[in-house]
Amino acid sequence: MLALATAGFAVNFWAWALLSPLGPRFKDSLDLTSFEQSLLVAVPVVVGSLGRIPVGALTDRYGGRVMFPAVSAVTIVPVLYLGLFGHTSPAGLLAGGFLLGVGGTAFAVGVPFVNAWFPPARRGLALGVFGMGMGGTAISALTTVKLVDAHGMADPFLLTAAVLAAYAVLAALVLRDAPGRTAPAEPPARRLAAALRLGVTWQASALYAVAFGGYVAFSVYLPTYLKTGYGLSQAAAADRMAGFVLLAVAMRPVGGWLADRFGPVRVVAGSLAVVLAGAFAQATTPPLASTGTVAFLSMAAALGAGSGAVFALVALLVPAGSVGSVTGVVGAAGGLGGFLPPLLMGSLYGHYGSYGLGLVLLGLVAAAALAFTGTGVRRAVTRAAPAAAN
Repeated sequence: MLALATAGFAVNFWAWALLSPLGPRFKDSLDLTSFEQSLLVAVPVVVGSLGRIPVGALTDRYGGRVMFPAVSAVTIVPVLYLGLFGHTSPAGLLAGGFLLGVGGTAFAVGVPFVNAWFPPARRGLALGVFGMGMGGTAISALTTVKLVDAHGMADPFLLTAAVLAAYAVLAALVLRDAPGRTAPAEPPARRLAAALRLGVTWQASALYAVAFGGYVAFSVYLPTYLKTGYGLSQAAAADRMAGFVLLAVAMRPVGGWLADRFGPVRVVAGSLAVVLAGAFAQATTPPLASTGTVAFLSMAAALGAGSGAVFALVALLVPAGSVGSVTGVVGAAGGLGGFLPPLLMGSLYGHYGSYGLGLVLLGLVAAAALAFTGTGVRRAVTRAAPAAAN
């Protein structure tokens, strides 16, 4: 069940990230400004993020067995639209990107589904393994541009739609919810309201907005950054973005495992410290062959590990019947954390001709999150589960 859920997350994230590697191409072919290009790749992120709130609540009610095939099937529609019709105009791309956001909601299906299958002591690692599905963005980065160059614009979209359809059928036939799962009796709105009253919901949301939001921001904007800031070709920039994504993906279960052993607070704090250092190092636009590569890969590892540790915190402190609702809110915060930076980076580059200030702002946000982790979050974890802080 964990493998099937991870595969579903990866396939839907593959679809969710289809526009990002093509951003520079659309900028040239449709004569987009830097801000318009940033908006194009950010729209699926914000829709997928906000959509996690209702989808998480629905998963608490109907379970992953119903919701995984449903989300995958619905995502096929915008994928086909973009591949066949929507890529010829800015308005068509924005409309298709808006609907493509549905694929990003798969995260809010998988977390409560996986959480129910594992005991508390193993949930950090299990959710970290599930989180490796975010590597679907690497599949998109490695294949989309190459398929377009070889076969035309429609090819990667048609391939992704076929994989989504195959997964939807497989999930409908094979996926099963954990034994003993009981659907909450309360209406979704009431359960969502209860989740919003939990302190851990807001604490985890703030941390996830930085950790996973940073990952999403880099995964959608890094090709543009590398092409504009370092003069790389579109294919070379996409390949390097894939390397960033794969390292972050590999570190997510490591972060969950470390959180199971040493407590999520320590792991999140260490991850944020690395992001802080990496952001300030990259703000000077150092040579990519040495310092730049080290800075980016260090931040990738830290963002992946931190994302895994945040959901170890959720699994530790949230009641079982509320995991879906809380996951929806926290996941939305993470996605929204990835929506704003590409827009900000595009605007800053258009105004100053440099990305340095944007990276300085990332470092300052990481510093604030680090201080919050060491004070408010640590106190909350110590009160609720003293062993987690040790």
